[in-house]
Amino acid sequence: MNILVTGSTGTIGSLVVQGLAAQGASVHALTRNPDKASFPAGVTAVKGDMTDIPSMRAALKQVDTLFLLNAVVADEVTQAIGTLSLAREAGIERIVYLSVLNSDTYTDVPHFTGKYTVERMIEQLDLPVTVLRPSYFMQNDARLRDGLLQGRYGMPVGDVGISMVDVRDIAEIAVAALLRRANAPTPLPREVIEIVGPDVLTGDALATLWSGVLGKPITYAGNDLAAFEGFMAGIMPSWSAYDLRLMLARFHVDGMLGKPLAMKTLAGLLGHPPRRYRDFAAELALAWQAN
Repeated sequence: MNILVTGSTGTIGSLVVQGLAAQGASVHALTRNPDKASFPAGVTAVKGDMTDIPSMRAALKQVDTLFLLNAVVADEVTQAIGTLSLAREAGIERIVYLSVLNSDTYTDVPHFTGKYTVERMIEQLDLPVTVLRPSYFMQNDARLRDGLLQGRYGMPVGDVGISMVDVRDIAEIAVAALLRRANAPTPLPREVIEIVGPDVLTGDALATLWSGVLGKPITYAGNDLAAFEGFMAGIMPSWSAYDLRLMLARFHVDGMLGKPLAMKTLAGLLGHPPRRYRDFAAELALAWQAN
């Protein structure tokens, strides 16, 4: 059992590497710069890049299980489809793919529709894949530190509500799915798992929650997506800022909510209730105070 983890140095990929290593799995961590990467003892750093086909062919020949995580980049679909095709070429029949909740309905949001294109390939070819569809990450809000400390919650998530998920829950479910597939005597059927948090959070609700956590009044900055896009375009490529704007526009109309039985299903997969946003916020506030 050898498992290749792509995105191995990122927020979720690094947790997946750690979780697999802790379970004694043989982990190959794909990275562009093995000399600079830091992984747990026993993890094999593998030099590779999903835009470099020879390096991916070599990396996939060493494993029988794949965790496919693509960064949100302009050529994400090319990277994902190419890697899945190479995995088929290598005979890999144990795969977990990280998609996104509402990938099938947010057709006007580039990185959502890109991930759904990958899902369509998986479905059409009936590949033995667990597709994980997580909601918006709680940890994204760590970037709001300065605004929150100044009394403002600045992410324009809207008034319908989103069920944010802790990345630690995503990683735990990914690890369990990878081990379940890796240890199965024959390839398991294709499946889709939606991963959400237990709370429906609006912009106003998040401001109120942070007021309690920080012990001071926090106001919601509002739903001005044009202003948000303009700010984000100053710190990231304009295409990415617009992609985020389109996602948030869908939050304003449709929200990002889990199905009625999601909590029971996820608690069974995790072995504990999904983590709550308030607990995440309290942890973050303590870390900010320590620094």
